[in-house]
Amino acid sequence: MVALDSGKDAAAPVRGPRAAHRPRRRRPRLSGWLFAGPAAVLFALFFAYPLGASLIQSFTTEDAGTVRWVGLDQYRRLLHDPAFAESLLNTGLILLVQVPLMIALALVLAALLNQSWLRFRGTWRAVHFLPAVTTLVAYAVVFQVLLKTDNGLVNQALGAVGLSPVDWLNDPTWARVSLILTLTWRWTGYNAVILLAGLQSIGRDQYEAAALDGASTFTTYTRVILPQLRPVVLFCVVTSTIGTLQLFDENYVLTRGGPDDATLTPVVHLYRVGFQQFDFGYAAAIAWVVVALIAAISALQYVAFGRERRR
Repeated sequence: MVALDSGKDAAAPVRGPRAAHRPRRRRPRLSGWLFAGPAAVLFALFFAYPLGASLIQSFTTEDAGTVRWVGLDQYRRLLHDPAFAESLLNTGLILLVQVPLMIALALVLAALLNQSWLRFRGTWRAVHFLPAVTTLVAYAVVFQVLLKTDNGLVNQALGAVGLSPVDWLNDPTWARVSLILTLTWRWTGYNAVILLAGLQSIGRDQYEAAALDGASTFTTYTRVILPQLRPVVLFCVVTSTIGTLQLFDENYVLTRGGPDDATLTPVVHLYRVGFQQFDFGYAAAIAWVVVALIAAISALQYVAFGRERRR
């Protein structure tokens, strides 16, 4: 019996330490799919399918109820559309003026809200963030009332100090200025709160070390704080750029894209083509070009930021 048992033990395969600790393959549990299923179905129905359908629609046109495949004709049509070119020019102008102005004001405001001597800091932060939670149409209507040429509150204030009224919404130049001021009012506090979170992640020892080296407040912020805040600034710049390229509510409520297409943006042009002219194939092509512009500009900003960091 002893020899028989020892023979069995010798014939048994010897398992090494790796084989002993080899993890078992786990089968996917049905409960995970059940929880993810509703979200996946909603994503497919309300995002993936409309996205794919709009891409296909951008290669078609409709004549007398008949849909025809036209290939890249809708995109070639964009190259000869003066209204689309005007909308890109207006958006670029707003982007170059409004976004740097807003980010600069947000940086100053975030630095002020981060000061230890400021009383009721929580209240001030909430007050500056409130414009970001107001609905787009509601605040645009408020600015439309404020900027009226006749009996507008802003022109009444100008008249009180002896200045002539300004045709804010009917003059092309002042319409652009009005739109820039409106956007700056709404989004400066939002970006300031994000930048404030970045400032609070920087330790107080950084400020103390700069003070011991004799650096002024301006030098401390420009040479010590801002380099560490660059990722947060990049986030604000990218999201603000995306929002500007998607601009619709404010300029449509204020000026309907006018006067003389001075505040026309690609999304307002898309609305005109799709829902006023019912040319949905061309509208889909405009939408996809806007998506491509957003992706390209965002990528360029990230590349420039990475190059700056490597330096």
